[in-house]
Amino acid sequence: MKRRKFIKNASLSGLGITIGGSLKGCVETSSEEANINKSKAQLPLVVATWNVQSATAKAWEVLTKGGSALDAVEHGCRLEEANENGQTVGKGGLPDRDGNVTLDACIMNAEGNTGSVVYMQNITHAVSVSRKVMEDTPHVMLAGKGAEKFALTKGFKKENLLTDASKKAWKKWAKTSQYKPIINIENHDTIGMLAIDQQGDISGACTTSGLAYKMNGRVGDSPIIGAGLFVDNEIGGAVATGLGEEIVKTVGSFLIVELMRHGKTPQQACEEAIKRIVQKPNSDYKNFQVGYIAVNKQGEIGAYSIHQWFSLTAFQNGRNQTIQSDYFNKNS
Repeated sequence: MKRRKFIKNASLSGLGITIGGSLKGCVETSSEEANINKSKAQLPLVVATWNVQSATAKAWEVLTKGGSALDAVEHGCRLEEANENGQTVGKGGLPDRDGNVTLDACIMNAEGNTGSVVYMQNITHAVSVSRKVMEDTPHVMLAGKGAEKFALTKGFKKENLLTDASKKAWKKWAKTSQYKPIINIENHDTIGMLAIDQQGDISGACTTSGLAYKMNGRVGDSPIIGAGLFVDNEIGGAVATGLGEEIVKTVGSFLIVELMRHGKTPQQACEEAIKRIVQKPNSDYKNFQVGYIAVNKQGEIGAYSIHQWFSLTAFQNGRNQTIQSDYFNKNS
């Protein structure tokens, strides 16, 4: 199956974006750290998990044309959902162990409103269905057949999301049926995106096809507000990626925003959220990955993960850059 290429060749030097001091450049031998907030961050900005420069470029296009942060994160995530080669989000996503592609997503605006879909099938753009849930229903979350039925009433097209490539990968997996998350190998990836528009308003979105070959019916952190995504327009926002069960257990994105509320930088807050996972009694953290990204109202960015090679993409000050984050487990 195809995997995103982790960025190893770019340095933070001269990026022109405002990032927390522990976020490392991508040169493997470099120990240089980013300058912390030497100049005032410029708005708008967009950040996303992993190497998704096409998605952040789409969101940036929306922002620079005067669009809202909400429009930006929706359109940025939609681009990845339509990317059949990604195999982790939307159409072409890797299925559950029964061969069903099931999608989870959520979206949250600057007013604190949110919409979410879980275990939705046959509809590519889960992030847009989530927005419709937020705007056109009295609910926060719709699941399964109910989410699909709602999407069809809103004009979304019913599609077979299992592409030939993903079906082939699933059949190969089924020969052994070994079920284990693999660190940084994207059978557990997500795109989470945060944006701040020219008015200074923050919105976020998160969308995924979930853990590959999961049990039928499994839902991770991505559609859960406070776990996979949380935004407070007075403070900032955070999104997560990795093994969703561990993120849900610590309500990671909400925790990061609350830590920023109490004075921590986005970088410090992401680091603390990772520590809450790895310092739990009997934590098995050496065998799974979790990564967080966060922004605050001032446009400062933070990112941190358990293991090496988690990356984020940031479009700020006119530059679209993918950067490797700092990480906890330096003994591996």
